[in-house]
Amino acid sequence: MSDERSGSLYDAIGGIDALRRLSNTFYEGVLADPVLAPVFANFTTTHIEHVAVWLGEIFGGPARFTGELGGHQSLLRSHLGLAITEEQRSRWMELMGEAVRKELPDDELLRRRVLEYFDWGTKIAKDVSAAPAGADLGDPGPTPRWGWEGLK
Repeated sequence: MSDERSGSLYDAIGGIDALRRLSNTFYEGVLADPVLAPVFANFTTTHIEHVAVWLGEIFGGPARFTGELGGHQSLLRSHLGLAITEEQRSRWMELMGEAVRKELPDDELLRRRVLEYFDWGTKIAKDVSAAPAGADLGDPGPTPRWGWEGLK
């Protein structure tokens, strides 16, 4: 199949700098969006960097989120109590799709794999967000990794 690729999505995306641009562009849209802005009421600019570091690890870059920011458990816990609706999840995907088209390389397969991760991840975030803040999530396991074939 001609869709086979080697190397990481992280490298194909352009590394941490490209992920910072993606996060920055995305959150500019989110904070101006009436559907999503309420979910991010406590937003700080450090969130942009944390998201870039998370995505870097997810897509095969350095494991900095695990090493420095609390790993998978921390990421999931940050969504507790947000009560994300399907309308909000769908709008999140729309805005991320726009940011991906603007900031990532013009590579159809790369963009598709990245958006497939976001679709998968936002469904988990929505599910987790239904639980109250402070809920015990148990052990979610290590930070997931996403590659050219999807979830590893």
